[in-house]
Amino acid sequence: MLKTSLLGKDFTSEPSSLDDRSKSFSESRGSLASENVHPAEEASGLSIMQTLIHLLKCNIGTGLLGLPLAMKNAGLLVGPISLLAIGILTVHCMVILLNCAHHLSRRSQKTFVNYGEAMMYSLETCPNTWLRTHSVWGRYTVNFLLITTQLGFCSVYFMFVADNLQQMVEDAHMTSNNCQPRKILVLTPILDIRFYMLTILPFLVLLVFIQNLRMLSIFSTLANITTLGSMALIFEYIIQEIPDPSNLPLMASWKTFLLFFGTAIFTFEGVGTVLPLKNQMKHPQQFSFVLYLGMSLVIILYICLGTLGYMKFGSNTQASITLNLPNCWLYQSVKLMYSIGIFFTYALQFHVPAEIIIPFIISQGSESWTLFIDLSVRTALVCLTCVSAILIPRLDLVISFVGSVSSSALALIIPPLLELITFYVEDMSCVTIAKDIMISILGLLGCVFGTYQALYELIQPINHSIANSTGVYA
Repeated sequence: MLKTSLLGKDFTSEPSSLDDRSKSFSESRGSLASENVHPAEEASGLSIMQTLIHLLKCNIGTGLLGLPLAMKNAGLLVGPISLLAIGILTVHCMVILLNCAHHLSRRSQKTFVNYGEAMMYSLETCPNTWLRTHSVWGRYTVNFLLITTQLGFCSVYFMFVADNLQQMVEDAHMTSNNCQPRKILVLTPILDIRFYMLTILPFLVLLVFIQNLRMLSIFSTLANITTLGSMALIFEYIIQEIPDPSNLPLMASWKTFLLFFGTAIFTFEGVGTVLPLKNQMKHPQQFSFVLYLGMSLVIILYICLGTLGYMKFGSNTQASITLNLPNCWLYQSVKLMYSIGIFFTYALQFHVPAEIIIPFIISQGSESWTLFIDLSVRTALVCLTCVSAILIPRLDLVISFVGSVSSSALALIIPPLLELITFYVEDMSCVTIAKDIMISILGLLGCVFGTYQALYELIQPINHSIANSTGVYA
């Protein structure tokens, strides 16, 4: 069965020996790094519905559960408005990225280009001589940020699934059928969290061996169903008996707003998958419709969950909304369903760094070792995310730091700069130039504020009961 590359990578800008070996690898497997086959011409291209499913799952992750606390940090009025603004800016930057990639693919006579290649080809034609000479570093920089961001998300997913598994197992004897409001009680874990991480490690390794997006769409559909089920139960609880919100501040302190900004930027996780998904569609020209529809649904979900969750729990809002849910079997199922959804989303987020790293490593070896190297690298990358989760005690803050640096750059800083470099020689309007500069500055501020937030929290004494986003409560 023909396997399709998520990133459609090629090595045409590398030395000829690397280019020849990567092309030979592509021909032998018919799956990765093929620049001669347009996705729209492949019978196995993604349909509109499959693309929408992938897009939703790539943007609905663990950050969603922290949005009520983000609203608390911003205020009941400022929070939803700011989240809507950030969402609109993020989608606009996605559209900028798509337009630039399309323009650069036509200019360079390629069937399609990925994020890193778009940056490289854009720098190759910019007016500055130094940037043209070092254009390949544009691709290296974007690829490094993509790898860092996506593996960071994978590490968060590892911790989230393991932590929820620990709670479900160790709280089982205290779980009842009586769904009363939760009282906080710090519990002593029976088994170390690392045991649960090692338990799910082999299953995630097997999951990432699946390299075909059409096959992954089956698991992505299952993830969407479980996530939808858990979201339905969460909404079912938080809309009941909402207290009078008049006592909640409409605008919070500017210091806590910095925490909101970092969380909001982190929540929009799908910027790295926009070009790959478009490149894999049967009809790429229809991707704009999928993008606007999918991201509209995501933004509405974000605002509703964050606002209603904050109105429901007020000053008692925890780092993850699951901490505020009653400790009964019905709402324990929320953790189970959401964990299943995150488990399968791991494979989608893992695809991006894998398709950057693996073709390059395989091109350095013999064709007879292709399959062994492929599977070995995938296993090593999954183990790396597991080790990161084990070794870093405040994983949520470390990943928030990585996300603030990498995600802000990928989502808000680089796309406007890419548009400036790509279209500057084609008489851009002053309004467009000013708009791109302002968005990049805003992204830079978000990067700085998010980094400040993460570093400040990291140096604080560790409270093990709340160190992770789903700390052990009963």
